[in-house]
Amino acid sequence: MIDMNIRVLRKKHKMSQEQLAEKVNISRQTIAKWENGEALPDIYKCTILADIFQVTLEQLSRNMSEEEANQLRPKGKQFFGVVKVGERGQIVIPKQARDMYQIHAGDKLVILGEDATKGIAILKSESFLEFAEVIRKAEPTEEDSE
Repeated sequence: MIDMNIRVLRKKHKMSQEQLAEKVNISRQTIAKWENGEALPDIYKCTILADIFQVTLEQLSRNMSEEEANQLRPKGKQFFGVVKVGERGQIVIPKQARDMYQIHAGDKLVILGEDATKGIAILKSESFLEFAEVIRKAEPTEEDSE
């Protein structure tokens, strides 16, 4: 279970046992023992491994096939498919994404862009405004600098 996951995820990330051992601050032999099922990493080492492989502890420890392990996406990242932009710039947000992020007809969304990657982000406006308010309150006022 976890032994195969460590091996598959290490290979997926194109790391040698030596490179992974260095990142976890253990010996290469320990990695080999984990991958061969001769020993198990403690919970602390599992959290380090999960961070290195960008997976959750649940993903790292569950029983999955090699194909499933290779298909894992980084934690916190979702892929909902490809959408086509209409003539007037409209897109349809996939149902799975609308359900996960509770986006409903009539909701206002904020569209952000980043020049370097040509990336676009879509946020619910109320979440964005709440975050902006937190930032506004955290800014020092003229009174604070006196």
